[in-house]
Amino acid sequence: MHITDTDLILAIIALVAALVNGGLGYGFSSITVPLALLLVSNKLLSPALVLVEVFINVVAMLVNIRALPSIWRRMLPMLGGLLPGAVLGTFALALTGHAALRIATYAILLPLIILQTAGVRWPLKREAVAGVPLGAGVGLLYAATTISGPPLALLLNNQGYTKEHFRAALSLFRIAEAVLAAGLYWAAGLFTSDSLRLSGVIAPSVLVGIPLGFLILRRLPNETFRRACMGSDALLVSFGLARVLIDQHLVDAVLGYGLVGITLVLEGVLIWRYFRIAREQILVPAEARS
Repeated sequence: MHITDTDLILAIIALVAALVNGGLGYGFSSITVPLALLLVSNKLLSPALVLVEVFINVVAMLVNIRALPSIWRRMLPMLGGLLPGAVLGTFALALTGHAALRIATYAILLPLIILQTAGVRWPLKREAVAGVPLGAGVGLLYAATTISGPPLALLLNNQGYTKEHFRAALSLFRIAEAVLAAGLYWAAGLFTSDSLRLSGVIAPSVLVGIPLGFLILRRLPNETFRRACMGSDALLVSFGLARVLIDQHLVDAVLGYGLVGITLVLEGVLIWRYFRIAREQILVPAEARS
C-alpha cells in the first residue's frame, strides 16, 4: 500500500487520539474528527472510523468486563433510544451536510462541560425515563459525525459513575452505536475502497496507542479522572466549534481560535481551583491530627 503524506499525518493524529482514549476510555473520534476533516471529507472519514471504533470499544469492554454486571441494566434505556437516533444520523450523513448539527451540538455542550469542570452537576432523578431520548440524541450525533464521547462522558459523570463503571458503560454504549452505525452505513452504501484503505492506515496507531494510554493514565484517582475528562472535552468541543464556524465562514480564524484560547484559560483556572481545594482538604485533617 502506497503511504502518502496525508496518511502519515492521519496516523499521527490517530496515535495521539488513541493514547487519550486508552487513558480516559473515550476521545478517539473527538480528537481525530476535527483534525482529520482538515485533510479528508466526512463521508470518507466516518465509515473508516466506525470500523476502527468497533475494535476499540470491544477491547475497552474486555478490559472493564468485571464492571459490566453492575451497569448494563442501568444503560438499557439509553441503548433503547440508540436505533432511531442512529437512523436519523445516517440519513443526515448520506443526504446532507451536517455543519448545523455540529454547531448546535458543540454550542450546547461547551457551557455544560465547563459547568461540570467547575463541579456543578444536575443528577437526573428519573434516569430511566430520560435515558431513551438521551440515547437517541447521542446516537444521532454519532451516526452523523462519529463523535459521541463528550456528551456520553457528560451524561455518565453527571450521574456519578465511578471510573470503572464509567469505562464499562461507555464501552457498552459505544460498541452498540459503532456496530449499528456500521450496519447502517453499509445499507446506505457509504463504505468504499477508499474508506476501507483509510481504516488500514489508522488501525496500527490504535493498536499501539490504546494499551499505552491505558498503562500511562489508569492510576488517576476518580475525581481527578472526571476533571481530566471534562477538561479534555471542553478543549475538544471548543476546537470543533471553532473549526466548523471557520469552515462555514461564520467567523474568522482569530475569533474562532480565540474561543479555544479562552476555553483553555478558563479550564486551567477551574482545574487549578479544584487541585487547590483538594490539597487544602488533605492538609487540614493532617494539621488537625498533629
